Amino acid sequence: MDLGPHAGFILASYGLCLLTILVLIAWVRLDKAAQEKALNNLADQGIKRARPEDRSTQAL
Repeated sequence: MDLGPHAGFILASYGLCLLTILVLIAWVRLDKAAQEKALNNLADQGIKRARPEDRSTQAL
């Protein structure tokens, strides 16, 4: 496969896109862990998450 004179730019673009995706995946996983830890800390204190009301029984 010949990428021509712009091979460096093309490969750098693909590399940057791959790096960006990997960083976003890592960020989401770290944030998920932090949010779960915060929710578990609140649950340990006896604070529960409120459940939304069932909208099917509400009159519109």
